[in-house]
Amino acid sequence: MFLYNCLLQMEIQSGKYQVLVVDDELQIRRLLQISLEEQGYLVKLASNGREALVAAGSHPPDLILLDIGLPDIHGKQLLKELREWYQRPIIILSAMNDESNIVEALDHGANDYITKPFRVGELQARIRNALRGSNEMKTSEILDFGDLKIDLPQRIVTLNDADVKLTVTEYNLLILLAKNEGRVLTHQYLLREIWGYSYVEETQYLRVFIAALRKKIEVNPNNPMHITTENGVGYRFQ
Repeated sequence: MFLYNCLLQMEIQSGKYQVLVVDDELQIRRLLQISLEEQGYLVKLASNGREALVAAGSHPPDLILLDIGLPDIHGKQLLKELREWYQRPIIILSAMNDESNIVEALDHGANDYITKPFRVGELQARIRNALRGSNEMKTSEILDFGDLKIDLPQRIVTLNDADVKLTVTEYNLLILLAKNEGRVLTHQYLLREIWGYSYVEETQYLRVFIAALRKKIEVNPNNPMHITTENGVGYRFQ
């Protein structure tokens, strides 16, 4: 994974990755453009939803930074429209920090949610994380996360080269998390995808399975490195 991170940074520095910034505040657009270009990204700007749809549709970027409070189209509606065809990472930037808005945005396809004011260094780390998760590596037959490896065709999971015995549900939950590396998956999304719509309120049920999974794949389950908790929202695999 260290080598992969180095290669990712080299690709960024070469200008391979393009980011579309969608925000109606001129100062925010300028700040993001300067900070991202310093990191080697190619940056496109849009001040409203219509401009964003045109920019994303004509030359799809590798990642979109999307403000919710746009003057013409509400950011959540724009997110829905983009997710009808755009499959690459979308990170929400918003001054709205209540849990309901965060959960709704993540449930509608956002990969991450960052509240304003934000720290530039943290935003850049979230961007790198999202790009890593969306890279073709995640579709490989073997998912390699350093100490943890998942052989998809053989359905074999190993931790430090030792086989890990998982139940069918634990394995399915792990695969769903791992294939969305870097993305926050809400409680409701995980419950719906693994157990079905009738379980979307059974958050305690999910906690039990996450705890069991951590005991099997984490070197220190009390300080997990792979499955981290986003308080009140869900879980992130990294």
